[in-house]
Amino acid sequence: MAAGSGTGLRGALKRLVASDSVIEAEHLQKQTQAEGATAVKACREGLDVCVAGTVRAVRLAPLAGAPTFEVDLYDGSGTVRLVFLGRRNVAGIFAGQSLVAHGRMTKRDNRSTIFNPRYELVPSRL
Repeated sequence: MAAGSGTGLRGALKRLVASDSVIEAEHLQKQTQAEGATAVKACREGLDVCVAGTVRAVRLAPLAGAPTFEVDLYDGSGTVRLVFLGRRNVAGIFAGQSLVAHGRMTKRDNRSTIFNPRYELVPSRL
């Protein structure tokens, strides 16, 4: 058994003492890798990125007088906000849904943000 491999006695002890949020974060990070996406914390502003995770929150927020549908996507390493301009909702996107999103990473209000991302709904693996 390799040290720190997450299997065997060490792995069992780690899972026993880890909080649910830590276990969920580790699971989401593995899911991100399985989808071929980049961890949010590793994404750089100005680059086209592919991120994957679970929708934590959705909201309708006006931007310059037009509606925007905003989605907080969490991948275990961080959260990125997906902003769909001119939309009041996006079919299939709700809290708890897993998805993969593609687009140019930017910062808005000091938050990682992707405007009008291309996206794909994926079956939840939690």
